Amino acid sequence: MYICNKYNSTNLEGTHMVNIVIDRLKSSKGKIGFYYKNLVTNEEISFNENETFFAASVIKLPILAAVFSEVSKGNASLSELIKVKNNDKVPGCGALYSFTDEPAADLQTLCNLMITISDNTATNVLIKHFTIEKLSEKFMKMGLKNTKLKRLLFDRDAKQRGMENLFTPKEIGMLLEQIYNRTFVNAKVSEEIEKILLEQQINHKIPSRLPNIRIAHKTGEDDGITHDVGVVYADEPFIIVFASNETDVHEFEKVIRDISYELAVR
Repeated sequence: MYICNKYNSTNLEGTHMVNIVIDRLKSSKGKIGFYYKNLVTNEEISFNENETFFAASVIKLPILAAVFSEVSKGNASLSELIKVKNNDKVPGCGALYSFTDEPAADLQTLCNLMITISDNTATNVLIKHFTIEKLSEKFMKMGLKNTKLKRLLFDRDAKQRGMENLFTPKEIGMLLEQIYNRTFVNAKVSEEIEKILLEQQINHKIPSRLPNIRIAHKTGEDDGITHDVGVVYADEPFIIVFASNETDVHEFEKVIRDISYELAVR
C-alpha cells in the first residue's frame, strides 16, 4: 500500500510524480519499501513503509546513533581506544580487515569507518564493545520498535538460526528526520552524526545523478539486497529511504537513482 499526504489537490505535477514513483516501485522485482518526506511541505510518499527488511549495512545507522547517544550521556568516550583483534576481522567492505596486526582505534575512528566506507570489522568491534543487548535497548528508547539488531555481521551460525538484523523504512526515516531537525538527543549530537553521514564514500545510488547536492546517507548491500537511506539537501530538503529484499540489484539501483533525481529536481 502507499500513502500520499499534504499534496495540494490542484497540484497535478505533484500527483503525477506520486504515480510515477509508485509505478516504478510496484514494477520492481522482489520486496520493495520506500519512504519520502519533503521537509519543507511535509508531503509524504510511502510504500510498504512499515514492513521489515533484512538490513544489511543500513543497521549501521542506528548503531551510530546509539553510540553517540551513549557518548552524550557520559557512558563512553569518542577518544576511547579499542583493540581490533584478529578474530574481530570480517570480509566485505572496509579497511580494518586488511591490517596484518591488531591495531587500536578510537570510537570516533570506528564510527567514521563504519559509515563512510561501511567497514564491517569496525561495526562488529562496536557491537561487541556496546553489546547487542544494550544496543537493542537503545534502539527501543530511540523509538525504533521494529528495527532490530540480532547478530554480528557475517555471523553465519546466527543467520542459519534465523537471526537477522531488520529495519523498516518509516523508522529509519523518522531517525533521519530527527537528525535533520537537530532533535536526536540534542543539536550537537545530531550535527556530529550528520557530518559523518555527509562523508559517505559509497555514492552510486541516491547521489549518482545529483553531484552538486549534499546528501547525508547510508547504503546497504547483500545478495538480492540493495538499500540507500538519507537526507537530500535539495532546494526543498527531503528524507528518502529505499529498501529491497530479493530484488534485481542492478535494476533496483537504477530505480533508486532515477527516483532520487526526479524528486530532487522537480
